[in-house]
Amino acid sequence: MYSDLLVHDMGAALGDRMVQGSAQSSEWRTMPLWRMAERTRFLHDGRALSVTQAITAHGGQAQASRDAFLALDSAGRAALLAFLGCI
Repeated sequence: MYSDLLVHDMGAALGDRMVQGSAQSSEWRTMPLWRMAERTRFLHDGRALSVTQAITAHGGQAQASRDAFLALDSAGRAALLAFLGCI
Protein backbone atom coordinates (compact mmCIF):
# COMPACT_ATOMS: atom_id res chain seq x y z
CA MET A 1 0.00 0.00 0.00
CA TYR A 2 2.93 2.34 0.66
CA SER A 3 1.14 4.61 3.13
CA ASP A 4 1.16 5.13 6.85
CA LEU A 5 -2.44 6.45 6.70
CA LEU A 6 -1.49 9.15 9.19
CA VAL A 7 -2.25 12.86 9.03
CA HIS A 8 0.81 15.01 8.29
CA ASP A 9 1.43 18.75 7.95
CA MET A 10 2.23 19.27 4.27
CA GLY A 11 3.10 22.95 4.57
CA ALA A 12 1.26 26.19 3.95
CA ALA A 13 1.46 25.90 0.14
CA LEU A 14 -0.88 22.88 0.25
CA GLY A 15 -3.28 24.42 2.76
CA ASP A 16 -6.83 25.05 1.60
CA ARG A 17 -8.16 27.03 4.58
CA MET A 18 -10.53 24.18 5.49
CA VAL A 19 -10.34 22.56 8.91
CA GLN A 20 -11.76 19.05 9.23
CA GLY A 21 -12.09 17.80 12.78
CA SER A 22 -8.70 18.19 14.42
CA ALA A 23 -6.87 18.39 11.06
CA GLN A 24 -5.76 21.90 10.12
CA SER A 25 -5.88 23.21 6.54
CA SER A 26 -2.34 22.06 5.72
CA GLU A 27 -2.72 18.60 7.28
CA TRP A 28 -3.57 15.68 5.05
CA ARG A 29 -3.80 11.90 5.38
CA THR A 30 -1.16 10.08 3.37
CA MET A 31 -2.80 8.56 0.30
CA PRO A 32 -1.87 5.01 -0.68
CA LEU A 33 0.45 4.91 -3.67
CA TRP A 34 -1.26 1.93 -5.30
CA ARG A 35 -2.79 2.38 -8.77
CA MET A 36 -0.81 5.56 -9.39
CA ALA A 37 -0.67 4.85 -13.14
CA GLU A 38 -4.46 5.18 -13.30
CA ARG A 39 -4.50 8.71 -11.87
CA THR A 40 -4.36 11.85 -13.96
CA ARG A 41 -4.42 14.37 -11.10
CA PHE A 42 -2.61 14.35 -7.80
CA LEU A 43 -2.72 15.90 -4.32
CA HIS A 44 -5.84 16.19 -2.20
CA ASP A 45 -7.44 18.72 -4.54
CA GLY A 46 -6.12 17.48 -7.90
CA ARG A 47 -4.01 20.58 -8.53
CA ALA A 48 -0.92 18.60 -9.57
CA LEU A 49 -0.94 17.14 -13.06
CA SER A 50 2.04 14.87 -12.47
CA VAL A 51 3.69 12.99 -9.64
CA THR A 52 6.71 15.26 -9.96
CA GLN A 53 4.49 18.33 -9.48
CA ALA A 54 2.88 16.71 -6.45
CA ILE A 55 6.20 15.83 -4.84
CA THR A 56 7.71 19.25 -5.39
CA ALA A 57 4.63 20.99 -3.93
CA HIS A 58 5.17 19.35 -0.54
CA GLY A 59 6.58 21.21 2.43
CA GLY A 60 6.07 20.84 6.17
CA GLN A 61 6.79 17.32 7.37
CA ALA A 62 7.40 16.24 3.76
CA GLN A 63 10.10 18.84 3.09
CA ALA A 64 12.95 16.35 3.61
CA SER A 65 11.34 13.83 1.24
CA ARG A 66 10.82 16.52 -1.39
CA ASP A 67 14.43 17.65 -1.01
CA ALA A 68 15.65 14.05 -1.32
CA PHE A 69 13.65 13.64 -4.54
CA LEU A 70 15.08 16.86 -5.95
CA ALA A 71 18.60 15.73 -5.03
CA LEU A 72 18.28 12.59 -7.16
CA ASP A 73 19.95 12.59 -10.55
CA SER A 74 17.73 12.08 -13.61
CA ALA A 75 18.26 8.31 -13.57
CA GLY A 76 17.28 8.13 -9.90
CA ARG A 77 14.14 10.17 -10.46
CA ALA A 78 13.21 8.06 -13.49
CA ALA A 79 13.71 4.86 -11.49
CA LEU A 80 11.50 6.11 -8.66
CA LEU A 81 8.76 7.25 -11.04
CA ALA A 82 8.95 3.93 -12.91
CA PHE A 83 8.59 2.08 -9.60
CA LEU A 84 5.46 4.11 -8.88
CA GLY A 85 4.18 3.29 -12.38
CA CYS A 86 4.07 6.92 -13.45
CA ILE A 87 6.24 6.90 -16.55
